[in-house]
Amino acid sequence: MSGPECCRNPPVIQTGEESGEVLQIASLSSYVSGKLDSKIAVILVSDVFGYEAPKLRQVADKVASAGYYALVPDFLNGDPMTAETKIDDWIINHAPEQAVVEYARPVIQALKDKGITKVGAAGFCWGAKVAVELAKDAEIQVAAILHPTYVTLDDIKEVKAPIAILSAELDEMNPPELIKEYEAALAANKVDHFVKIYPGVNHGWTTRYNDDDAAEVKSAEEAQQDLVDCLKKYL
Repeated sequence: MSGPECCRNPPVIQTGEESGEVLQIASLSSYVSGKLDSKIAVILVSDVFGYEAPKLRQVADKVASAGYYALVPDFLNGDPMTAETKIDDWIINHAPEQAVVEYARPVIQALKDKGITKVGAAGFCWGAKVAVELAKDAEIQVAAILHPTYVTLDDIKEVKAPIAILSAELDEMNPPELIKEYEAALAANKVDHFVKIYPGVNHGWTTRYNDDDAAEVKSAEEAQQDLVDCLKKYL
């Protein structure tokens, strides 16, 4: 369920381009953007490279600009993938299911304690599995998964909350044929859904696009806007 696609084009960690701040939410350092008094939160769950990725934080800023309290918690607890890490070894200590129990649910509770009344979750690559797990028990009001990894057809069949699936045409781990099976399962279970396959792009493109590739940038921006539009529909 994982592969080299997950590890291609790692982000360059730098600061200065985001508009939010890092706060402690539950037990986790979290990049936070937007105003808490919006009463509606969107949790962005990172890929294997973690919550410091600049382009992921910029997506959080875009979500916040739409009126939401957006946060990117450090669900990897200070241990993202690096060039020296083998993903098969790394994942042993970072199973997405365990992240739901140890980190995601406490974060959601902490948000509710702060007065948040609705929560959505958007998961990227590794984070997609976390978002889907939360959507199975309707612990969130909407889920979005972007170029998912570790998600299976059986997982999708258990989803109860509305869900958006934004996938790459050239994704080897979740090819269009599999995404269409996800869509059919959601339709059969009468779960509200939005499914879109973006032509000519690869796994990870929404937050790891090449700035010098105009077509890739345009596709990433399109997917990010589709994400915001789906959040608006269900939150």
